[in-house]
Amino acid sequence: MLEAKDTVAGLEARERSKEKMARQTDPVAPASRLSETWRHRIFLWSLLGPTVLIVLSVVAYPFFYNVVLSLSNMNIYHIRDWDVIGLQQYAAVFTEAAFWSVFFKTIVWTVVNIVFHVGLGVFLAVILNKTFIVGKPAWRVLLILPWALPQYITALTWRGMFNYEYGAINLFLSGAFGMDPIAWLTSPFEAFVAVILTNIWLGFPFMMVVALGGLQSIPGELYEAADVDGASEWRKFWSITVPLLKPVMIPAITLGVVWTFNNINVVWLVSNGGEPNDQTHILVSYVYEAAFQMYRFGWAAALSMVIFAVLFVFTQVLLKRTNATEAAY
Repeated sequence: MLEAKDTVAGLEARERSKEKMARQTDPVAPASRLSETWRHRIFLWSLLGPTVLIVLSVVAYPFFYNVVLSLSNMNIYHIRDWDVIGLQQYAAVFTEAAFWSVFFKTIVWTVVNIVFHVGLGVFLAVILNKTFIVGKPAWRVLLILPWALPQYITALTWRGMFNYEYGAINLFLSGAFGMDPIAWLTSPFEAFVAVILTNIWLGFPFMMVVALGGLQSIPGELYEAADVDGASEWRKFWSITVPLLKPVMIPAITLGVVWTFNNINVVWLVSNGGEPNDQTHILVSYVYEAAFQMYRFGWAAALSMVIFAVLFVFTQVLLKRTNATEAAY
């Protein structure tokens, strides 16, 4: 019995001795798990920190600064001594006579462009998805080129093509149809048409690429079943292609609306800053002119917040009504 007690006491003594030696050799052993947790957190923050800092610097701070400017009287006479004046700039935006005409042109500009972008894009995607088309990779590259080129190069090229005397378009119209030259860039209506034509050329490849990806994800068995039922090509398009393309196209259309609504490059470069006589402005180009040519900083900030509100409401309503985020199949 005494030998057993001595054996147990000896084992406990050896365990205590091992623990003591472990603490002596690694004094921070009890805190190692906590240190590992903190090292993990520091690693994550080292990855997320720069991103959060950049987002706060280039997105959050300018946005909230713009909100403050929209509530101020900052202009060329009050650049350093501006004051917060409440909602007066918003009231000035809605009571300005030019606002509603520019807003109407912006709606026309957006709707016409999106209709042609989606119509041409889906039409070309359906054609390219047919099995009888030869050289599909070459056609795809050729049709994507307008979208791949820098926007300002395309816009300035089209501006040259719309030249009254030497432009390729007037030369073609007069040579092929005997038409008189059209004053594309000096008449308000024709200048607005010229800007829209340029943006249609730039925008349809994006919709074509999105639609082509959606078409290739539609199961071929659905078309084979429709063929067995004797469905026509038109019937298959409206009953199979359109419903299954909808989840793909709605987000693309939403993006297209936002990009087109805010596209200042084409309008500014083709019309040379809203010429003739500021008749080809859309809202974003009007904001730019108000801020950097008329120096109405507070008014321009208020107008930019109105644009933000219009696009935010539009995207929320469109995505909610179309259920674009639901599963496709």
